[in-house]
Amino acid sequence: MGAKSSVNVHDAKTRFSKLLEQVQRGREVIIAKAGRPVARLSAYAPPARKIAAPGGMEGKGYWIAADFDEPVDEVFDVLREPRP
Repeated sequence: MGAKSSVNVHDAKTRFSKLLEQVQRGREVIIAKAGRPVARLSAYAPPARKIAAPGGMEGKGYWIAADFDEPVDEVFDVLREPRP
């Protein structure tokens, strides 16, 4: 990560666009309130994990029941009002 700079909350609100430009150039900005750091403004980094491709979890110890996609109408029977 690049160099760091620190600004107070008022300056951060006033100069937000400029601070974002600094962040895009690799700088990290610490936002402080009453001289105490409360937030860090840094560049977004997408998550490192990726979703497995279909079939990509095969052999990893996970399983899906053969009837997982069968209708489950009977589950909702308990929600029906009893008939007199």
